[in-house]
Amino acid sequence: PPQVEAVRVYVTTTSDDLQYPVLFVIRQQKGVLSWQVPLILRGLHQRTYTYQEVSRTLCPLEPMEDNSSWKEYMHVDVASMAPFLIHYQLLVTKVKHFTLQTGVTFQFNATPSQPQYFLYEFPEDLDSVVIKVVSNKVYPCSVVSVQDIVCPVYDLDHNVEFIGVYQSMTKKAAITIQRKGFPDGKFYVVFVIKPEDYACGRSVPLSTIKGRGNHSHTWNLEQLKDLEVTIVPSIDERVYVEAIIFCFAVFFSFYFCALIIAFFHYIRIHKAEADGKYSPEDEGAGTLAASHPFASGMGEGSSYRAIDESSSTTGGSRTSPAEGARCRSYSDSSGEEDSDYDTLQHLDSDKNVLGTKVFLYVSDLARKEQRTVSKKYKIYFWNITTIAVFYALPVIQLVITYQTVVNVTGNQDICYYNFLCAHPLGVLSAFNNILSNIGYVMLGFLFLLIVLRRDILHRRALEAQDIFAMEYGIPKHFGLFYAMGIALMMEGVLSACYHVCPNYSNFQFDTSFMYMIAGLCMLKLYQTRHPDINASAYSAYATFAVIIFIAVLGVVFGKNDVWFWVMFSVIHVTASLGLSTQIYFMGRFKIDIGILKRVGMVLYTDCIQQCNRPTYMDRMALLILGNLVNWSFAVFGLVSRPKDFASYLVGIFICNLLLYLTFYIIMKLRSSETIRPIPLFCIAATALVWGSALYFFFQNLSSWEETPAESREHNRNCILLHFFDDHDIWHFLSATALFFSFLVLLTLDDDLEHVRRDKIPVF
Repeated sequence: PPQVEAVRVYVTTTSDDLQYPVLFVIRQQKGVLSWQVPLILRGLHQRTYTYQEVSRTLCPLEPMEDNSSWKEYMHVDVASMAPFLIHYQLLVTKVKHFTLQTGVTFQFNATPSQPQYFLYEFPEDLDSVVIKVVSNKVYPCSVVSVQDIVCPVYDLDHNVEFIGVYQSMTKKAAITIQRKGFPDGKFYVVFVIKPEDYACGRSVPLSTIKGRGNHSHTWNLEQLKDLEVTIVPSIDERVYVEAIIFCFAVFFSFYFCALIIAFFHYIRIHKAEADGKYSPEDEGAGTLAASHPFASGMGEGSSYRAIDESSSTTGGSRTSPAEGARCRSYSDSSGEEDSDYDTLQHLDSDKNVLGTKVFLYVSDLARKEQRTVSKKYKIYFWNITTIAVFYALPVIQLVITYQTVVNVTGNQDICYYNFLCAHPLGVLSAFNNILSNIGYVMLGFLFLLIVLRRDILHRRALEAQDIFAMEYGIPKHFGLFYAMGIALMMEGVLSACYHVCPNYSNFQFDTSFMYMIAGLCMLKLYQTRHPDINASAYSAYATFAVIIFIAVLGVVFGKNDVWFWVMFSVIHVTASLGLSTQIYFMGRFKIDIGILKRVGMVLYTDCIQQCNRPTYMDRMALLILGNLVNWSFAVFGLVSRPKDFASYLVGIFICNLLLYLTFYIIMKLRSSETIRPIPLFCIAATALVWGSALYFFFQNLSSWEETPAESREHNRNCILLHFFDDHDIWHFLSATALFFSFLVLLTLDDDLEHVRRDKIPVF
């Protein structure tokens, strides 16, 4: 068929009189196009920019296939109201390369007064293409628009955003176009240069010349931008199917491995029982105990009657069987789970004894009745489930609205995708970024199944009154583990919601449950050796709510407001000191009006009168190191004021969690405890996978801290299966790393399953 041809009109004038411009009107068969010279374009704050050279491509008409002699006529009218003679030049040329070819790079240039557009037609075998545009210049700022075949073509700064799909651009732009959006299989690619670069991140130019009236004028003839456009085929349906199968296959392999481990454990235990080698009376049976994810756990927090003698500041002390019975009588308190922080204050007969002991054992802090304590920790699960439902539903509604706005308006500056690797599916613009979050959900659910099996086996042991389940090992409460599994699943859901349309306004969706995961892990570590005095679910989630509120304030005000950073640093340091005090005194230090007096007495007696080393040396070493780390974070934030406050806050939580976990493992080894092969493998896997994940996390494929055009400078092509980018791999690896981290917490103390609680130290 005959090729579509286009005509370009170039005009210039020597007159710079804005009161008497030269008017050009071009009448065609299906439309009228007009402009004036000097051409006036408006910028920010009504600044005006004038240009004396203008060129425009006229709207082409396709030749009729059945009429080889078909011709199109146009009329050019030139007029001016000037009372003096004005010289102008008019040049009409045929556009040599008006149709873009698939896979062929085309180079050209444009200015604010000389926009360009070209035609592209889908080949018969293509349903989707990617328009890639690059420039060797960051500025001037430009706009790339894809418009349907209609006249007039919107190719000026003030109207290019009226129709079609468009992006602002500095050095890179990429737009994925599907044939179904253009019934005729054709579209225009329009390139418009903006008169000023404010939209792309550069500050408003100061070199303006004061003109008539209240306007500032600049003669901007040097705003020339060289561009290269290449249209390449997008991926086909086969790649989508392969990517989906890959995701599910990878994470279902974890289920398969877990089933194999559970099966071999089942076979080993039954074989040992059949051979008569598996006896609860044998301390060495720990070698046959369940040290893998599906194994039955340590004993639940029932009372233990014997407390081993230990040295203290006033001498050794020992709880008698009568006192142990008295502990059990107090433990069944109806209001146990309602207190914000359990301090064992109702155990009046033992409080002073525990307060004077230098070396505490788990039996000292596991005196409450198992049913009551388990009920308290199950509130964590029910609360986080409720929070998840009420948090996720409005988030899903909001991101659907975001995606709808993007699809309706065509404004691709709303969402910060990696456009060079953003594969649409249905109404979703970047399906690959959403699909890659499936790992959080699948591994979170697998962790819930692992915890459920441990819970079931443990309850069976309690019902059978197994002495090892009742009075040996670390008291086990599964509520926090269930909450961690739900948090991991919700991280996947909310991260997927965020990646529906990632931007400045909804980044907290992606980080809210990160804070919860880190906080729950720290609570679980503390609860392991302090089962009776851990924080309640209500106070814990209230604290998380305050943290998320601070995160939102940081995203809004953290960029430039120095007072916010001052207040946050003060809150950070104060919270660190308060939490350290609670941890050091194990909840026996009240925060009320008399706190300053009590602090003074402690300092006076311990530091001035006695000049002794701290009563709890190991705990003090951890807390000093922890406070130094947190104070360093506070000073760093106050001095540098990082733009990404949410990531900064996540970094604080992760560093505190790693510090506490490291301390726990060191103290465990110092106490002559061992780490079994399965938790040792999980620790190694966690370190390896986290290291790999962080590498991909810091690739920075986009950044909502910058303008959309600046963010696209970081965009890169897919690196896995032609479907997933670096950030998708971060999703895969971080989900795996979190799963292994949870398994570390679940299995770390399996070596103590057949150790009496009065021989398990508290640290």
